[in-house]
Amino acid sequence: MYPCDVPSRRAARPARRPRWLRALTASVPAAGLAVVAALPAAATSRPALDGTPALLQRLARKVVAAGAPGVLVRVDDGRGRPVEIAEQAAWTRRDHVLKAGDEFRMGSNTKTMVAVLVLQLVAEGRLALTDPVDKWLPGQVPGGGAITLRMLLNHTSGLYDYTEDPAVRPSLLGKDRRRWTPAKLLALGVKHAPLFAPGAKWSYSNTGYAAIGAVLERVTGTSLAALVRDRIARPLGLGRTYYATGPAWRGPYARGYEPDAAHQPPAVPAAFRRLAGPRHDGHVDVSGHDPGWGGPAGAVVSSTRDWARFHAALMSGRLLPAAQLRTTVPMDPRQPDGPGYGLGIQTAAHPCGTFWGHDGGMPGYLTTNLTDRTGGRTATVLVASEFWAEFEADPKLAKAVQALQTAVTCTMFGKPVPDAG
Repeated sequence: MYPCDVPSRRAARPARRPRWLRALTASVPAAGLAVVAALPAAATSRPALDGTPALLQRLARKVVAAGAPGVLVRVDDGRGRPVEIAEQAAWTRRDHVLKAGDEFRMGSNTKTMVAVLVLQLVAEGRLALTDPVDKWLPGQVPGGGAITLRMLLNHTSGLYDYTEDPAVRPSLLGKDRRRWTPAKLLALGVKHAPLFAPGAKWSYSNTGYAAIGAVLERVTGTSLAALVRDRIARPLGLGRTYYATGPAWRGPYARGYEPDAAHQPPAVPAAFRRLAGPRHDGHVDVSGHDPGWGGPAGAVVSSTRDWARFHAALMSGRLLPAAQLRTTVPMDPRQPDGPGYGLGIQTAAHPCGTFWGHDGGMPGYLTTNLTDRTGGRTATVLVASEFWAEFEADPKLAKAVQALQTAVTCTMFGKPVPDAG
């Protein structure tokens, strides 16, 4: 979701790569790459992976030892029973005992589901990716005659990201319970000048998805919550997945935390150091916050198991032709063959395989969801805290999470895990 970058940081990296792509493509040590590349095919068989669940659990415990309140991991390599891990700091147990099936905030992973809704309507002939946003939201987006739905979906619209506007900060910190509709979020974003001409560059923009949400509701006459329920969650049997319309949870859920003001790392800006919520053990429980400010860009709740089923259906073509999603644009013009963004989904090459997926972050929840090209392999990592990554504020925790994410990615592809040290 990247909700917390302050303008000074954003100005330094206007077309930033999502944090999980930075981590996964940079975290495997050179020696590990050599080992992965040199191992013969026979070494990637099931016997070589017998110790992997224990390794993943050890790495998850290291993440908690480094300061994370909790960690959920689910990995399915498509050849056996998935590995599921739940680890948490002892002080969090008074609130909830973390379980593999718990719900949690998905943040920007929401974009993948919202893109699916658009592409379903495209397949039905009700929308076209070449439609200018002005066709559906006349006069609501400056320059909307030149911005297509495709540009909104793949972040090439040039629209300013509304999460950079200070007006959303009280909601982000849990201090303002106002209801943010897609139209209100869109209006907040378009108050600012665009970053560049439509289609000229790539730059991550939650405002583009606010516009997409407004288009979906205009075309269907139905709320996004109902669209997610009726077109995705119910058909796939996703009992823990829904578009949140308030702070309430529907089932057992993972608690999300951030350090309190006295324990925030120095790199966290002063404007983000005080969050609303119950306090104990140097932390604030932010799981009662309303994720509505994320809107079509980040309001979905799900679980590791549900998201694996969603990815499997998506990439196998059960929800829509998967090729529709996978027309990508480079996120860095200096790397035309590097990480790419499609329609609500991202991709990058890793030494263990080319992965697809997304990540999401909002206070208390940092999630990485990965799959392969077919959906036969899936993986999720949830860390129950987010500011450490948003502000690159805790190198020790970042190193532990990178090691876990690398191991999870290689396990998903059925490849040996590089030495984590």
